Amino acid sequence: MRTLKTVIRVENVQKIYRMGDNIVKAVDGVTLNVMEKEYLVVVGPSGSGKSTLMHLMGCLDKPSAGEIYIENVAVSKLNDTELAKIRNKMIGFVFQQFNLLPRLTALENVELPMIYARVPREVRKKRAKKLLKLVGLADRMNHRPTQLSGGQMQRVAIARALANEPQIILADEPTGNLDSKSGEEILKIFSELHDSGLTIIIVTHDPEITENGDRVIHMRDGRVISQEVRASVGDA
Repeated sequence: MRTLKTVIRVENVQKIYRMGDNIVKAVDGVTLNVMEKEYLVVVGPSGSGKSTLMHLMGCLDKPSAGEIYIENVAVSKLNDTELAKIRNKMIGFVFQQFNLLPRLTALENVELPMIYARVPREVRKKRAKKLLKLVGLADRMNHRPTQLSGGQMQRVAIARALANEPQIILADEPTGNLDSKSGEEILKIFSELHDSGLTIIIVTHDPEITENGDRVIHMRDGRVISQEVRASVGDA
């Protein structure tokens, strides 16, 4: 059995915001490793620092102190171009608000990351169609976001996250704006993606989502207060 590697390493990371005379430690000394092919759930109440931690792990922000390594590369040593390359090629993002462009069709939204990655037109169209079929939207490819339900928009967002064949999917409250049935369908897609070999990291305030994870990390006040191991990643 092949030994799985660490894909994200967080070492004593802090994220501090200064608001006037007040100092807010959104993330306060967090250390953790994310393993290849792991399904990690980070759970905590609003203001616990979980979304800030996700942004740091996804190279959307830099820590105030400590270090984050993506496949043993220190994020703080990278320039903006190098960070953008990691975000575009290695990590796929799924957000609560979907973040789809309203004037573009589902197909065009999924193509967008591939345009930035300079994927040839025919290749990206073929891949975008394949991904929309994967998430069950073969019949909605030419619909714009306003013509889709919340669950369908999140499916488009997942397909877009997969566009450049990332190793890691980071999802921030991916079921937060969905009804329970749509939420269950989205979680099923994440489980299937995990089964296919992707590393999945979901940030949520919903304790029900923790049932899907190999490991669950609980955060409060910017700190990791506990963690539970549900399944060994090496057994996958």
